[in-house]
Amino acid sequence: MHTVKELYHYREMIASLVRKELRGRYKGSVLGFLWTFMNPLLQLIVYTIVFSSIMKVAIDKFYLFLFVALIPWMFFSASVTGGAASIISEANLIKKVYFPRQVLPISFVTTAFVNMVFTFLIVFCALIVGGIGISPKSLIYLPMIMAVEYVLALGIAMLSSALTVYFRDLEYILGIVTMAWMYLTPIMYDVDMIPKQYITWFELNPMTPVIIAYRDILYYKQVPRVDTLLHAGLLGVVVLIVGCTAFSLLQRHFAEEL
Repeated sequence: MHTVKELYHYREMIASLVRKELRGRYKGSVLGFLWTFMNPLLQLIVYTIVFSSIMKVAIDKFYLFLFVALIPWMFFSASVTGGAASIISEANLIKKVYFPRQVLPISFVTTAFVNMVFTFLIVFCALIVGGIGISPKSLIYLPMIMAVEYVLALGIAMLSSALTVYFRDLEYILGIVTMAWMYLTPIMYDVDMIPKQYITWFELNPMTPVIIAYRDILYYKQVPRVDTLLHAGLLGVVVLIVGCTAFSLLQRHFAEEL
């Protein structure tokens, strides 16, 4: 509770770091913040061409089936890999100024989350133009699963950022891990395609229920199952508790290691 209260007092610092990152990310470029939309839009165009004309998959409008799951995954992957370096990248600041060290991974994940929220404007437009449309009834649950994913991403970013201070190679290892993790998450395929003997292992993947919920809401336009939401929420809270606990224990020697 002390940490929570302290972070609340430093909420302006978190907001300032998020604004700084959002403004500085595309500073000096011609399109500026519009690059936030250009990346997913170009990906959507490529997926549409490939999966509509070249690789015809049995799933109806497969490019949208893939797109609505890939956008949340991009946020999660960025939080895990980029969040790992959030402490060591601010080594000078940590040595000079006191502030709760949790501020750095929180601001990084929040920045990535804000980018994902803006990107969902492209997702909604794609669903409408693609003929699937949007269900207001199911869309009510979208903020809920987005919050669950935020909690999950923050928990892993807390853990990875703290461990990277002591083991610098972890930042590069996570790039390989997230690539394998993506293929072990039902992003490019439906969960029904997973063989029954492996389904238990897939259920241990915290991103599996998250992706299923996103797809239920956006692609199938149905209210996600309660057990899916509970599963995702429970895994997210567990990961956050583990990440925060590990961060609190490891942060004591950050200054010495940096």
